[in-house]
Amino acid sequence: MEALITWLSAWGFHDWNPWTFLTIVLMACVTVITRSFFFISDEPWNLPSWAQRGMQYAPIAALSAVILPEILMIKGTFIHTWADARIYGALAGAAYFFWRRGSAQAVLGTIVAGMSVYIPLHVGLAW
Repeated sequence: MEALITWLSAWGFHDWNPWTFLTIVLMACVTVITRSFFFISDEPWNLPSWAQRGMQYAPIAALSAVILPEILMIKGTFIHTWADARIYGALAGAAYFFWRRGSAQAVLGTIVAGMSVYIPLHVGLAW
């Protein structure tokens, strides 16, 4: 135990708590074990058809969970005005994406269209 304390002190952990260290080690073990379940079995894992259909919507749901609060909220509360550049930038990006869907540069064009509306409104009008 003294060797561990000396090693941690050498790395700058002077006020370390053994319970915190134990928690980190156990959480790492749980993470490795749960992520290794797919490698333990020799048989292929087959999801039911309803789960496979649901997995098609997982990227859209995850993206919505990250992007929508960033567009519609400020410091945990919904925006109360239409004078917010994020709304118009998101609408411009979405409009471009649906207009050019299927083309090779749809994602890059979406970013450029959204930012070309967002930046002038945010910087120029201080929205």
